[in-house]
Parts: sequence; C-alpha cells; structure tokens
Amino acid sequence: MADDIVASSPQEASPETLQGIPLIKDQVKRLPDAPGVYRMIGDEGEVLYVGKARSLKKRVGQYAAGRAHTQGVAHMIHLTRAMEFVTTKTETEALLLEINLIKQLKPRFNVQLRDDKSFPEILIRRDHRAAQIRKHRGAHSIPGDYFGPFASAWAVNRTVNSLQKAFLLRSCSDNVFETRTRPCLLHQIKRCSAPCVDLVTQDEYDELVREAHDFLSGKSRAVMTRLSTEMTALAEDMEFERAARLRDRIRALSSVSQEQSINPHSTEEADVFAIHVEGGQACVQVFFFRAGQNWGNRAYFPKVANTVDRDDEASGILDAFLGQFYDSQSVPRLVLLSHDIPNRELLAEAFCIKAGRKVEVNKPLRGEKAELVRHALTNAREALGRKMAESSAQGRLLNGVCEVFGLESPPERIEVYDNAHIMGTNAVGGMIVAGPEGFQKSQYRKFNIKSTELTPGDDYGMMREVLTRRFGRLAKEEEAGEAPARPDLLLMDGGQGQLDAALEVMADLGVDDVAVVGVAKGPDRDAGMERFFLPGKKPFMLEPKDPVLYYLQRLRDEAHRFANGAHRTRRSMDMKKNPLDEIEGVGPGRKRALLHAFGSARGVSRAAVADLIKVEGVNDALAQRIHDHFRRGA
Repeated sequence: MADDIVASSPQEASPETLQGIPLIKDQVKRLPDAPGVYRMIGDEGEVLYVGKARSLKKRVGQYAAGRAHTQGVAHMIHLTRAMEFVTTKTETEALLLEINLIKQLKPRFNVQLRDDKSFPEILIRRDHRAAQIRKHRGAHSIPGDYFGPFASAWAVNRTVNSLQKAFLLRSCSDNVFETRTRPCLLHQIKRCSAPCVDLVTQDEYDELVREAHDFLSGKSRAVMTRLSTEMTALAEDMEFERAARLRDRIRALSSVSQEQSINPHSTEEADVFAIHVEGGQACVQVFFFRAGQNWGNRAYFPKVANTVDRDDEASGILDAFLGQFYDSQSVPRLVLLSHDIPNRELLAEAFCIKAGRKVEVNKPLRGEKAELVRHALTNAREALGRKMAESSAQGRLLNGVCEVFGLESPPERIEVYDNAHIMGTNAVGGMIVAGPEGFQKSQYRKFNIKSTELTPGDDYGMMREVLTRRFGRLAKEEEAGEAPARPDLLLMDGGQGQLDAALEVMADLGVDDVAVVGVAKGPDRDAGMERFFLPGKKPFMLEPKDPVLYYLQRLRDEAHRFANGAHRTRRSMDMKKNPLDEIEGVGPGRKRALLHAFGSARGVSRAAVADLIKVEGVNDALAQRIHDHFRRGA
C-alpha cells in the first residue's frame, strides 16, 4: 500500500506570512480533488491535527469557509501556521495513514487512544515435541495457536490454570523441560502429565493438545461430551481410578465455562464497543467474546479533542477510537457498536484488508447482540462516573502539590525515582509516573544499572546513571522531532544528596524547566515525618494529616514497590541460572545427561574428569573443559 501513496511537493508551501484562514485558502488553490491526509502545523512546528479526506480540496476548503465550526476548531485554525498533505489512491489508504500518523505524532486536537498496549492471549506452542501452554503478549512470532484477546493478565492466568487441570499440558520452559529427571510439583498436584520424563506417550500427549485446541476454539461442549462418554465407559469397565481422573478434568472445564458471565448463544467471535460521554470526558467499554465465551472487558478513557462536533460527539470519538484500537490488535469477524459512526463502511473495508477476511461492523437494534451492547453501555456509564469522581479528588491533590512546592501550575506528569539493590548486587532503578489520571503504569520504566565503575551500593551514582539515561533519551527524541512525554515534576526518594545528584545531571543535559524535589524518610523511617528538599530552600515538613502528604507518600511507596519488584525479578533470574549454561558445548541434551548422572550442578562440579567422560555425549575435551570451569580461580 505504501507504494501507492504520493506525497505533496514542497512547492505547495504557502508564504510564511500567512496563517489561519488566509493560509488555508491559499493552500486550497493548489490541492487536488483526490483522497489523502492533511496535517495542520503550529507555530513551533508541532502537529496540531491530522485528518483524512475523500477529497482534500473539498475537506480543507471547509476550514477556509469559516462557518459552522466549534470553538475548538476555530482555535485550531487560528493556531495553524503551515499545512502538509499526502495524497493516496483510495480513501481507505488515507484512513490507515491517518491512524498511523495520529499514533506517531499525538496531535493536540485529535482524539487519542491513551493505552494501546497489546492484550494477553493464550498460546499453545507448536515448535516442540511436547506443546507448551502459556500466557503470551505481543507479536505472533512463535509457531503455535493463539487464543484471545483476554481483557487482563489475571483472566489469562485463571484460564490457563483451569486448562492445566483439564488437559495436563506442560507450562514449563524448554530449558526446565530438558533438564528434568523426575516429575515436578505440577504433576504431583495433577496439573501436568509429565511428558518431560515420558509418563505419558507422545500420542496421548498429542491427544491432550488437540482437546485443548478444540475447547479454546469453541468446541467446548463436544470436548466435554467426549470426556463424559469416556468416563462412563471406564467406570463400567471397573477402571475407577482413570474414571476419577477424567471426572476431575471435566470439573475443571466446567469451572472455565461457568466463570464466563454473559455467554452469548448467537455470537461466537465479536468485540463489543460502547461509549458514554459526559462533562467533556469519554469512556469506551470493550467486551471480548471468543469461542462463544466472554473473555473479559476493559474500560478506556481516550483523550477527547474539542474539535468533534457536539451533536455527534460520541460517534466521532468512537470513530477515531476504533481505527487506533485495531492498528495494533487482531480484528474479530464481528464488531458491535453502541453508536453508528461516520466511517463505519470505510473502517469495515480497512479491517477486511488487515484481517484478510470479511469483517462486519454493525450497530445492532434488537436481539441478543443489542442486549450485549446495552450491557456494555451500562458499564461505560458507570466506569465514567467512577473516573470523574476520582479525577475530581486527584485534581485537588495536584493543586495541593502545586502550592506546596511552589509550581507555576498543577503538574500533568510526575515522575518518581527509586533504587533497589542488596549490597550493590542486581541494582535496578525504577521510575513510576502519575498525573491527573492517577498512576500511569504503562509509562513505568526500570533501569538495570550497567556501569562497572560504580562502587557497590553507591545510591547517588545509580541515580545519576538512571537520570542520564532517561533525559538523554528524551533529548534525542526531541531533536528527532518526536513528541516524548516530558515531566513537570521529579520526586527523588532521598534527601539532599539525591537532590544534588539529580540537579547535577539536569544541569549537564541542559534541562532547566523541570522541578526536582527530594523526599527523605523520617527518623526510623516513620511515615508522616518525611522531609522535603528543594533547590535553594531549607528542608521542610508537612502537617501529619495533610492529604497532600498522604498523596506524596503513596507516590514514594509505589516507586519503592516497583523498584523492589524489578530487583527481585532480576535477583530471581540470577538465582535460577545454572552454572552448566556458561560452559561452551553443553547444550540442553548434555546438561540433562550430566544432571541425571550427578544429580545437580554441584555434583557435576565435584566430579573428576574420568567420571565426566563416562556421561553420554561428553568427550575428553568437553570433560576437561567442564572440570576446568568449576576450578577456575579456585
């Protein structure tokens, strides 16, 4: 498709003295009556708005007419200092290009999907003789069968646990699988058939995989019927132990089906979207139905642009939301909407191109599908009510932060930093982000401390490295013309020393427009006794019952929780490393043979060369290499 896109020539630029409506009128003279995408540019080169048109000449001409505009549109036109255009072969291509540019450039006056990370799925891997069932997120780069999306990782974990009980598929990594010499705990609690030690034949395991695939593909009733028939036959043959195992599997499958609320009878595969708009804010509630089951829902609160006509506000927001939502998600066969949208047929065509099959986009009026939409709309209305109540309280707290620290305006983005390590080992820096919408967990970042020159346990040096990497990247993104998220306030977990380290980095990088505050724990780390450090001011404390103090404590504690969690994960990974993995020539097969022969890596380390040679697959050279590896530096 990219080959069919034709960019406008630089000669179309207008004189620099023109702006607003005069500039747009001047541009319209040279625009073609063809589909394409237009960008409205502000005074500092920032993109104000990205739009698509069936006819660039007619659509842009509407801006030049100067009538029937909302206040937001009029303001956007007033700020416009330049325009850029790209013509396309079809309006569908223009729509797809518009979606990509909005997500990339994040224009101020466009409706924007704030959280577009991929949804978790269930994956049955097919690149191993013993297929693995696991949670997956991201691109479909691993050979296997993908089932989803699920609304949350919790929903996936719950379903995977039930499926393990029902189908006894392994969930361990290939590395663990290859090194097992006896069944693991999952086999003992009847959640794995232990293919790693051949307690199930290959044909039997493949049958379990096929049943799991059928169940997740919507054939749950057929699978349960087949298992029930087999259980009855075993009971009649007096094989009560095998019949009891099947009974437990059937119960696990029943629990999966029963946990899915609102399971529609006429909808096998669909996404349901409902939008509620109130007080200048919007909530889009999305429900996912796959294999005839409800696989969860999620509420989105898109950034609402005031360029949308008020009469069609909900439809316009939902229209913009849908294109961005499916830019990075798989498209189901049916999309159900609470409101009809201007580009419904155009979006359906674009979704067909993306999915490579027919996709329907409808607003149901009656029947079960309409009931699903009404249910989603109720959830959207309730979720927005809760959000508005939380935002009101959050706004008061940010006003308090502004007053306490003497900021020019309430902060839109607060970044809080903390370090975690044990005697300097597995050192990790954590950054959490908060603002008017509360904690923005998709913006959290961890920094594995990489410097080899730091003294172990040097917290100031760690913080300097973290901030240098964070703001060094921000500077590069800004130089490249991108629009990265820039904080208004930095909170450092620590006192004057951490504050000085942060200010040193900011000065080196030329960042002088971000407020920095150090938060030191009180004596004996008592909550409520925190001292706050600001550049050029004496440390001070807040009243113990001040709501702003409680808010700042929550921010600091969240940063502490996140940094400690990242540290524990890194430490756990180090602890799980097997010394045999570091030896060249010892792959999964030889490692398994060595562990089987000596029981553990410690047993291998104590073995003599003569004993190592006796292990299958280990020749004289490898035995000597293994022996030397464990005695290096001894």
